[in-house]
Amino acid sequence: MNNTMFPNISILGIGTALPAYRIEQGEVLDKLEEALQDSPNSVRWARKIFKQCGVATRYTCEPNLIAHGSTSRYLPSEGLNDVPSTAERMGIYKRESIPLALEAARDALQDGDIEGSQITHLITVSCTGQFLPGLDAVIVKELDLSPRVSRIPLTFQGCAAGLKAIQLARTLMEGQSDRQILIVCVELCTLHFQPSSEREALFGASFFGDGASACVIGAADKNRKGLFQLGEGHSVLMPDCSEEMIWEVGNYGFDLYLSTNIPKLLGRYLSAEMESLLAGNESPNLWAIHPGGRGIVDVIQQMYELRDDQVQYSRGILHDYGNLSSATILFVLKAMREDLASREAESSSGVALAFGPGLTAELLKFTYLPSAILQERTIDHVHS
Repeated sequence: MNNTMFPNISILGIGTALPAYRIEQGEVLDKLEEALQDSPNSVRWARKIFKQCGVATRYTCEPNLIAHGSTSRYLPSEGLNDVPSTAERMGIYKRESIPLALEAARDALQDGDIEGSQITHLITVSCTGQFLPGLDAVIVKELDLSPRVSRIPLTFQGCAAGLKAIQLARTLMEGQSDRQILIVCVELCTLHFQPSSEREALFGASFFGDGASACVIGAADKNRKGLFQLGEGHSVLMPDCSEEMIWEVGNYGFDLYLSTNIPKLLGRYLSAEMESLLAGNESPNLWAIHPGGRGIVDVIQQMYELRDDQVQYSRGILHDYGNLSSATILFVLKAMREDLASREAESSSGVALAFGPGLTAELLKFTYLPSAILQERTIDHVHS
Protein backbone atom coordinates (compact mmCIF):
# COMPACT_ATOMS: atom_id res chain seq x y z
CA MET A 1 0.00 0.00 0.00
CA ASN A 2 1.33 3.42 -0.93
CA ASN A 3 2.35 5.40 2.15
CA THR A 4 0.84 8.63 0.75
CA MET A 5 -2.61 7.24 1.61
CA PHE A 6 -1.82 7.35 5.32
CA PRO A 7 1.13 9.73 5.69
CA ASN A 8 0.56 10.59 9.35
CA ILE A 9 1.24 7.17 10.93
CA SER A 10 4.15 7.96 13.22
CA ILE A 11 6.14 6.96 16.26
CA LEU A 12 4.76 9.43 18.80
CA GLY A 13 6.86 8.49 21.83
CA ILE A 14 9.85 6.29 22.66
CA GLY A 15 10.99 4.96 26.03
CA THR A 16 13.88 2.80 27.21
CA ALA A 17 14.96 1.13 30.45
CA LEU A 18 18.08 -0.67 31.71
CA PRO A 19 18.68 -2.97 34.68
CA ALA A 20 20.85 -1.90 37.59
CA TYR A 21 24.01 -3.91 37.01
CA ARG A 22 26.60 -2.66 34.54
CA ILE A 23 29.04 -5.03 32.85
CA GLU A 24 32.45 -3.72 31.79
CA GLN A 25 33.76 -5.71 28.85
CA GLY A 26 37.27 -5.94 30.25
CA GLU A 27 36.01 -7.26 33.58
CA VAL A 28 33.97 -10.00 31.92
CA LEU A 29 36.97 -11.06 29.89
CA ASP A 30 39.10 -11.20 33.04
CA LYS A 31 36.54 -13.48 34.70
CA LEU A 32 36.39 -15.71 31.66
CA GLU A 33 40.16 -15.97 31.47
CA GLU A 34 40.22 -17.04 35.10
CA ALA A 35 37.49 -19.62 34.54
CA LEU A 36 39.13 -20.89 31.33
CA GLN A 37 42.70 -21.07 32.61
CA ASP A 38 42.85 -24.77 31.74
CA SER A 39 41.60 -24.12 28.18
CA PRO A 40 44.20 -21.88 26.48
CA ASN A 41 42.55 -22.17 23.05
CA SER A 42 39.26 -20.94 24.48
CA VAL A 43 41.07 -18.06 26.20
CA ARG A 44 42.63 -16.95 22.91
CA TRP A 45 39.24 -17.12 21.17
CA ALA A 46 37.56 -15.16 23.96
CA ARG A 47 40.21 -12.43 23.85
CA LYS A 48 39.77 -12.09 20.11
CA ILE A 49 36.00 -11.82 20.01
CA PHE A 50 35.67 -9.65 23.12
CA LYS A 51 38.11 -7.10 21.68
CA GLN A 52 36.63 -7.11 18.17
CA CYS A 53 32.88 -7.10 18.84
CA GLY A 54 32.52 -3.34 19.31
CA VAL A 55 31.10 -3.49 22.86
CA ALA A 56 32.52 -1.60 25.85
CA THR A 57 29.70 -1.87 28.40
CA ARG A 58 26.45 -3.77 28.84
CA TYR A 59 23.81 -4.21 31.53
CA THR A 60 22.44 -7.29 33.25
CA CYS A 61 19.55 -8.05 35.60
CA GLU A 62 21.54 -10.83 37.27
CA PRO A 63 24.15 -9.70 39.86
CA ASN A 64 25.66 -13.18 39.98
CA LEU A 65 26.94 -12.63 36.46
CA ILE A 66 29.31 -9.95 37.70
CA ALA A 67 30.34 -11.87 40.82
CA HIS A 68 33.87 -13.19 41.29
CA GLY A 69 34.67 -15.85 38.73
CA SER A 70 34.72 -18.67 41.27
CA THR A 71 31.25 -17.77 42.57
CA SER A 72 29.48 -16.94 39.30
CA ARG A 73 27.13 -19.74 38.31
CA TYR A 74 27.08 -18.61 34.68
CA LEU A 75 30.81 -18.94 33.94
CA PRO A 76 32.58 -22.11 32.76
CA SER A 77 33.23 -24.54 35.60
CA GLU A 78 34.10 -28.18 36.18
CA GLY A 79 30.51 -29.37 36.51
CA LEU A 80 26.88 -28.42 36.00
CA ASN A 81 25.67 -29.06 39.54
CA ASP A 82 25.20 -25.39 40.43
CA VAL A 83 24.39 -23.99 36.98
CA PRO A 84 20.98 -22.23 36.95
CA SER A 85 18.31 -24.39 35.34
CA THR A 86 15.93 -23.10 32.71
CA ALA A 87 13.17 -23.00 35.35
CA GLU A 88 15.31 -20.84 37.64
CA ARG A 89 16.23 -18.52 34.79
CA MET A 90 12.56 -18.16 33.83
CA GLY A 91 11.77 -17.27 37.45
CA ILE A 92 14.36 -14.49 37.30
CA TYR A 93 12.97 -13.39 33.94
CA LYS A 94 9.45 -13.06 35.36
CA ARG A 95 10.69 -11.07 38.35
CA GLU A 96 13.02 -8.74 36.44
CA SER A 97 11.24 -8.26 33.11
CA ILE A 98 8.13 -6.67 34.58
CA PRO A 99 9.68 -3.54 36.16
CA LEU A 100 11.85 -2.92 33.09
CA ALA A 101 8.90 -3.27 30.73
CA LEU A 102 6.77 -0.93 32.85
CA GLU A 103 9.53 1.68 33.07
CA ALA A 104 10.04 1.70 29.31
CA ALA A 105 6.29 1.80 28.64
CA ARG A 106 5.70 4.70 31.05
CA ASP A 107 8.63 6.53 29.47
CA ALA A 108 7.13 6.10 25.99
CA LEU A 109 3.66 7.22 27.09
CA GLN A 110 5.09 10.29 28.81
CA ASP A 111 7.31 11.08 25.84
CA GLY A 112 4.29 10.94 23.54
CA ASP A 113 2.01 12.78 26.02
CA ILE A 114 -0.45 9.89 25.85
CA GLU A 115 -2.63 8.44 28.60
CA GLY A 116 -2.78 4.70 29.13
CA SER A 117 -6.56 4.84 28.66
CA GLN A 118 -5.99 5.98 25.06
CA ILE A 119 -4.14 2.79 24.09
CA THR A 120 -6.25 0.52 21.86
CA HIS A 121 -3.64 -2.15 21.04
CA LEU A 122 -0.73 -3.58 23.01
CA ILE A 123 2.07 -5.51 21.30
CA THR A 124 4.54 -7.17 23.67
CA VAL A 125 7.81 -8.58 22.35
CA SER A 126 10.36 -10.94 23.91
CA CYS A 127 12.42 -13.98 22.99
CA THR A 128 14.33 -14.45 26.25
CA GLY A 129 11.54 -15.58 28.56
CA GLN A 130 7.91 -16.54 28.93
CA PHE A 131 5.27 -16.79 31.62
CA LEU A 132 1.48 -16.83 31.79
CA PRO A 133 -0.55 -14.78 32.41
CA GLY A 134 1.96 -12.87 30.36
CA LEU A 135 3.70 -9.54 30.32
CA ASP A 136 0.79 -8.10 28.35
CA ALA A 137 -1.67 -8.84 31.16
CA VAL A 138 0.64 -7.23 33.74
CA ILE A 139 1.06 -4.09 31.63
CA VAL A 140 -2.70 -3.73 31.18
CA LYS A 141 -3.20 -3.84 34.94
CA GLU A 142 -0.25 -1.71 36.04
CA LEU A 143 -0.71 1.03 33.43
CA ASP A 144 -4.50 1.17 33.74
CA LEU A 145 -5.09 0.21 30.12
CA SER A 146 -8.56 -0.80 29.12
CA PRO A 147 -9.24 -4.47 29.91
CA ARG A 148 -10.57 -4.66 26.36
CA VAL A 149 -7.31 -3.52 24.78
CA SER A 150 -6.30 -5.81 21.92
CA ARG A 151 -3.23 -7.76 23.16
CA ILE A 152 -0.76 -9.21 20.67
CA PRO A 153 2.31 -11.01 22.06
CA LEU A 154 5.24 -11.62 19.69
CA THR A 155 7.41 -14.29 21.30
CA PHE A 156 10.58 -16.14 20.39
CA GLN A 157 11.19 -14.26 17.13
CA GLY A 158 14.65 -12.96 17.92
CA CYS A 159 16.35 -9.65 17.21
CA ALA A 160 14.11 -8.70 14.28
CA ALA A 161 10.92 -8.77 16.35
CA GLY A 162 11.09 -5.16 17.55
CA LEU A 163 10.94 -3.83 14.00
CA LYS A 164 8.41 -6.53 13.11
CA ALA A 165 6.16 -5.09 15.84
CA ILE A 166 6.51 -1.59 14.39
CA GLN A 167 5.59 -2.91 10.95
CA LEU A 168 2.57 -4.71 12.42
CA ALA A 169 1.47 -1.56 14.23
CA ARG A 170 1.70 0.44 11.04
CA THR A 171 -0.52 -2.11 9.29
CA LEU A 172 -3.04 -1.97 12.14
CA MET A 173 -3.13 1.83 11.83
CA GLU A 174 -3.98 1.96 8.12
CA GLY A 175 -7.43 3.52 7.79
CA GLN A 176 -7.83 3.59 11.59
CA SER A 177 -6.53 6.98 12.72
CA ASP A 178 -8.24 6.70 16.12
CA ARG A 179 -6.00 3.82 17.21
CA GLN A 180 -3.05 4.22 19.58
CA ILE A 181 -0.70 1.26 19.68
CA LEU A 182 1.78 0.62 22.48
CA ILE A 183 4.76 -1.64 21.72
CA VAL A 184 6.83 -2.98 24.62
CA CYS A 185 10.00 -5.02 24.06
CA VAL A 186 11.93 -6.55 26.95
CA GLU A 187 14.93 -8.86 26.62
CA LEU A 188 17.07 -10.39 29.37
CA CYS A 189 19.69 -11.95 27.13
CA THR A 190 22.34 -12.37 29.82
CA LEU A 191 20.16 -14.88 31.67
CA HIS A 192 21.10 -17.36 28.98
CA PHE A 193 24.87 -17.13 29.24
CA GLN A 194 26.19 -20.68 29.24
CA PRO A 195 28.93 -22.09 31.50
CA SER A 196 30.76 -23.46 28.48
CA SER A 197 34.15 -23.05 26.85
CA GLU A 198 32.65 -23.74 23.41
CA ARG A 199 33.13 -21.01 20.83
CA GLU A 200 29.40 -20.52 20.24
CA ALA A 201 28.76 -19.88 23.94
CA LEU A 202 31.69 -17.47 24.25
CA PHE A 203 30.61 -15.62 21.11
CA GLY A 204 27.12 -15.01 22.50
CA ALA A 205 28.58 -13.96 25.85
CA SER A 206 30.69 -11.30 24.16
CA PHE A 207 28.03 -8.81 23.10
CA PHE A 208 24.48 -9.51 24.39
CA GLY A 209 22.97 -7.33 27.11
CA ASP A 210 19.65 -6.71 28.90
CA GLY A 211 17.16 -3.91 28.46
CA ALA A 212 13.65 -2.83 27.51
CA SER A 213 12.22 -0.36 25.05
CA ALA A 214 8.78 0.85 24.10
CA CYS A 215 7.03 3.16 21.67
CA VAL A 216 3.60 4.49 20.88
CA ILE A 217 2.41 4.53 17.27
CA GLY A 218 -0.53 6.63 16.19
CA ALA A 219 -1.76 9.46 13.99
CA ALA A 220 0.21 12.64 14.66
CA ASP A 221 -1.55 15.93 15.26
CA LYS A 222 -0.18 19.39 14.46
CA ASN A 223 1.33 19.84 17.94
CA ARG A 224 3.77 16.93 17.61
CA LYS A 225 7.51 17.49 17.45
CA GLY A 226 10.34 15.20 16.43
CA LEU A 227 8.40 12.46 14.62
CA PHE A 228 9.37 9.35 12.74
CA GLN A 229 6.70 9.05 10.06
CA LEU A 230 6.41 5.41 9.04
CA GLY A 231 6.56 4.42 5.39
CA GLU A 232 6.38 1.19 3.48
CA GLY A 233 8.23 -1.89 4.58
CA HIS A 234 8.42 -5.63 4.27
CA SER A 235 9.81 -8.79 5.80
CA VAL A 236 11.79 -11.45 3.96
CA LEU A 237 12.99 -14.95 4.77
CA MET A 238 16.35 -15.33 3.08
CA PRO A 239 17.02 -18.59 1.24
CA ASP A 240 19.21 -21.40 2.58
CA CYS A 241 19.98 -19.61 5.86
CA SER A 242 17.87 -21.49 8.41
CA GLU A 243 20.89 -23.02 10.15
CA GLU A 244 22.82 -19.75 10.53
CA MET A 245 20.97 -18.45 13.61
CA ILE A 246 19.45 -20.97 16.01
CA TRP A 247 17.84 -20.36 19.42
CA GLU A 248 16.63 -23.47 21.27
CA VAL A 249 15.38 -24.17 24.79
CA GLY A 250 17.85 -26.25 26.79
CA ASN A 251 18.03 -27.54 30.34
CA TYR A 252 20.27 -24.62 31.37
CA GLY A 253 18.58 -21.73 29.61
CA PHE A 254 18.27 -21.06 25.89
CA ASP A 255 21.07 -22.29 23.64
CA LEU A 256 22.07 -19.80 20.97
CA TYR A 257 24.05 -20.47 17.83
CA LEU A 258 25.13 -17.54 15.65
CA SER A 259 27.07 -18.25 12.49
CA THR A 260 30.01 -16.03 11.63
CA ASN A 261 28.67 -16.16 8.04
CA ILE A 262 25.71 -13.87 8.80
CA PRO A 263 27.37 -10.61 7.61
CA LYS A 264 28.47 -12.36 4.41
CA LEU A 265 24.95 -13.70 3.81
CA LEU A 266 23.45 -10.25 4.32
CA GLY A 267 25.92 -8.94 1.78
CA ARG A 268 24.66 -11.56 -0.68
CA TYR A 269 20.90 -11.22 -0.22
CA LEU A 270 20.14 -7.76 1.18
CA SER A 271 20.77 -5.76 -2.02
CA ALA A 272 17.73 -7.17 -3.82
CA GLU A 273 15.49 -6.45 -0.84
CA MET A 274 16.75 -2.87 -0.55
CA GLU A 275 16.17 -2.33 -4.27
CA SER A 276 12.59 -3.53 -3.84
CA LEU A 277 12.06 -1.29 -0.81
CA LEU A 278 13.51 1.86 -2.38
CA ALA A 279 11.86 1.24 -5.77
CA GLY A 280 14.42 3.26 -7.69
CA ASN A 281 14.58 6.16 -5.25
CA GLU A 282 17.85 7.49 -3.90
CA SER A 283 19.51 5.93 -0.89
CA PRO A 284 18.16 7.58 2.30
CA ASN A 285 20.24 9.79 4.56
CA LEU A 286 19.21 8.17 7.86
CA TRP A 287 20.08 4.54 8.66
CA ALA A 288 18.70 2.80 11.77
CA ILE A 289 20.54 -0.53 11.61
CA HIS A 290 20.02 -3.14 14.30
CA PRO A 291 23.58 -3.75 15.56
CA GLY A 292 23.32 -7.51 15.81
CA GLY A 293 27.10 -7.44 15.83
CA ARG A 294 29.89 -5.24 14.60
CA GLY A 295 30.22 -7.27 11.41
CA ILE A 296 26.60 -6.59 10.43
CA VAL A 297 27.03 -2.83 10.69
CA ASP A 298 30.37 -3.08 8.87
CA VAL A 299 28.96 -4.94 5.88
CA ILE A 300 25.96 -2.60 5.46
CA GLN A 301 28.19 0.45 5.72
CA GLN A 302 30.43 -1.00 3.01
CA MET A 303 27.56 -2.08 0.76
CA TYR A 304 25.95 1.35 0.70
CA GLU A 305 29.09 3.46 1.15
CA LEU A 306 27.67 5.05 4.27
CA ARG A 307 29.50 7.77 6.14
CA ASP A 308 30.56 7.12 9.72
CA ASP A 309 27.96 9.59 10.98
CA GLN A 310 25.22 7.57 9.24
CA VAL A 311 26.01 4.47 11.31
CA GLN A 312 27.01 6.29 14.50
CA TYR A 313 23.71 5.53 16.27
CA SER A 314 23.96 1.78 15.68
CA ARG A 315 27.63 1.65 16.64
CA GLY A 316 27.02 3.84 19.69
CA ILE A 317 24.24 1.62 21.04
CA LEU A 318 26.34 -1.51 20.46
CA HIS A 319 29.31 0.13 22.21
CA ASP A 320 27.34 1.32 25.27
CA TYR A 321 24.69 -1.39 25.70
CA GLY A 322 25.53 -4.37 23.48
CA ASN A 323 22.93 -6.24 21.46
CA LEU A 324 19.59 -6.05 23.31
CA SER A 325 17.83 -8.34 20.83
CA SER A 326 14.37 -7.05 19.86
CA ALA A 327 14.62 -3.98 22.11
CA THR A 328 17.68 -2.61 20.30
CA ILE A 329 16.09 -0.94 17.28
CA LEU A 330 14.14 1.49 19.48
CA PHE A 331 17.33 2.38 21.36
CA VAL A 332 18.86 3.23 17.98
CA LEU A 333 15.85 5.29 16.86
CA LYS A 334 15.75 7.14 20.18
CA ALA A 335 19.44 8.06 19.93
CA MET A 336 18.89 9.20 16.35
CA ARG A 337 15.87 11.33 17.23
CA GLU A 338 17.64 12.99 20.16
CA ASP A 339 20.62 13.88 17.99
CA LEU A 340 18.47 15.22 15.13
CA ALA A 341 16.40 17.31 17.53
CA SER A 342 19.48 18.72 19.28
CA ARG A 343 20.88 19.83 15.91
CA GLU A 344 17.49 21.20 14.80
CA ALA A 345 17.83 19.03 11.73
CA GLU A 346 15.45 19.33 8.81
CA SER A 347 13.21 16.53 7.59
CA SER A 348 15.08 13.58 6.16
CA SER A 349 14.32 10.14 4.72
CA GLY A 350 15.50 6.98 6.43
CA VAL A 351 15.43 3.21 6.51
CA ALA A 352 15.35 0.83 9.48
CA LEU A 353 16.81 -2.67 9.23
CA ALA A 354 16.76 -5.59 11.68
CA PHE A 355 17.67 -9.25 11.38
CA GLY A 356 16.66 -12.43 13.16
CA PRO A 357 16.48 -16.23 12.94
CA GLY A 358 15.52 -17.63 9.61
CA LEU A 359 17.54 -15.67 8.42
CA THR A 360 14.80 -13.00 8.58
CA ALA A 361 15.24 -9.38 7.55
CA GLU A 362 12.83 -6.56 8.41
CA LEU A 363 13.06 -3.42 6.27
CA LEU A 364 11.07 -0.22 6.83
CA LYS A 365 11.19 3.25 5.31
CA PHE A 366 10.62 6.26 7.53
CA THR A 367 10.92 10.03 7.46
CA TYR A 368 12.15 12.22 10.28
CA LEU A 369 9.95 15.28 10.67
CA PRO A 370 10.94 18.00 13.14
CA SER A 371 7.32 19.18 13.24
CA ALA A 372 3.94 17.69 12.40
CA ILE A 373 3.20 20.92 10.50
CA LEU A 374 5.46 19.59 7.77
CA GLN A 375 3.45 16.39 7.86
CA GLU A 376 0.20 18.34 7.39
CA ARG A 377 1.71 20.08 4.38
CA THR A 378 2.53 16.66 2.94
CA ILE A 379 -1.08 15.56 3.41
CA ASP A 380 -2.39 18.77 1.80
CA HIS A 381 -0.07 18.25 -1.16
CA VAL A 382 -1.23 14.66 -1.60
CA HIS A 383 -4.91 15.64 -1.62
CA SER A 384 -4.52 18.72 -3.84
